[in-house]
Amino acid sequence: MNDDQRSNYKYFSQITTRWMDNDIYGHVNNVIYYSYFDSVTNKYLIEEGGLDIKNADIIGFVVASNCQYKSPVSYPEPLSAGLRVNKLGNSSVEYGIGIFREGAEQASAMGTFTHVFVDRTTDDSVPIPSTLRVALEALVIKE
Repeated sequence: MNDDQRSNYKYFSQITTRWMDNDIYGHVNNVIYYSYFDSVTNKYLIEEGGLDIKNADIIGFVVASNCQYKSPVSYPEPLSAGLRVNKLGNSSVEYGIGIFREGAEQASAMGTFTHVFVDRTTDDSVPIPSTLRVALEALVIKE
């Protein structure tokens, strides 16, 4: 599968770049991409999976992440983030995220990160709640 192709992502969210996203070299700094990843994923979990980030007994901890950069983007430039689920386990999920320029079919950056769902009080891993699981299943990519 070509991870960098728009067609390999199932959910998209618009990103508004900010002046502060650019680094001294005039392009979006590498660490900013991780905030884009968090934003698109949590937006989906809240809006489609019903995640209550303030009051839920079960929350997701990021335990792994990576990013590959293909081409630079800069402020001001409209972007979109594509989201999919690469792997769905009992208590964990690996997301795939692509960052796309407006109208581009190939991602400027692609990454993954893994959430493990835990009990907010004990930090023990727990099964993914059914409402979230249904939303995540809708994003699973089959190779």
